[in-house]
Amino acid sequence: MIHVVHHPDYVTPAPARSTYRWNKNGLIRDLLLDKGDAVAWHRAETTPTAWLEAVHDEDYVAEVLRADVPKEKERRIGFPVTAAVASRAAIVPHGTWLAACLALEHGFAANTAGGSHHALANTGAGFCVFNDLAVAAARLIDERRVARVLVVDCDVHQGDGTAALLAGRSEIATYSIHAEKNFPVRKARSTVDVPLPDKVGDEVYLATLESTLVPLLDEFRPELILYQAGVDPFDGDRLGRLALTLDGLVQRERLVADLAIGRGLPLASTVGGGYGEDALAIAERHVAAIMTLGETFAAAGDAGRRVGALNAR
Repeated sequence: MIHVVHHPDYVTPAPARSTYRWNKNGLIRDLLLDKGDAVAWHRAETTPTAWLEAVHDEDYVAEVLRADVPKEKERRIGFPVTAAVASRAAIVPHGTWLAACLALEHGFAANTAGGSHHALANTGAGFCVFNDLAVAAARLIDERRVARVLVVDCDVHQGDGTAALLAGRSEIATYSIHAEKNFPVRKARSTVDVPLPDKVGDEVYLATLESTLVPLLDEFRPELILYQAGVDPFDGDRLGRLALTLDGLVQRERLVADLAIGRGLPLASTVGGGYGEDALAIAERHVAAIMTLGETFAAAGDAGRRVGALNAR
């Protein structure tokens, strides 16, 4: 059984002047509902303000929560922050935190939203309002649920906000493998950055991912992985510059899951990026990521169960 976190407010009407596919999360939910008893559902809640303020500036948090974000910040985000958008933004970080807690118990869990890795301390950016990865990682450490967290970001865009917000925290490491010439123009400094040239395909991508992630895993020795499983490295993605096939994306998830399972590490995934005109096709890629990760943990059998059992103590 795959443990999945969702909230009805993840599916919100598109604000005016937005090119983001707001129906994507609803399609992800519907496709997962079709899996029946293979999925166990959990409901996210509104994130406590103090959790948000642990990584974001208080003034910015207040602007979002009262849906009064300055126009220049809305331009950076890419859409107006309406009351509905603000409500959604305030729930998603709790969903990622909850997925992490479930992963600690069961080995793997997924949030049906999140991966908002461009949000910075005092502003959102790149379709990201609050940085759920940074909020969840900081909260897990503050609660002493784990001693070390690794954020693994495989979105086609660098996780600049996550890197900036978590810089200087020795108990949290950040990894980003991304298209070098893609957004953002100004990159932050992750613990490990792996910039790739345009049109890298499956074979080179997977080999590079393994050869650069394994040393960080073995040196940092995290107790939990927060995984930004963006599907925008896909060759047909509107905002991507890499050339992974659908099978390459599946192999990526199996590789990440196998690396975690082999080290007894629980893993919580977030949705991340995926862009184009066909929202259903994008949602199918996201669901394939969740199901592949969950099925790989399940196929590990006793090893996968030991991951959850050890971390539930």
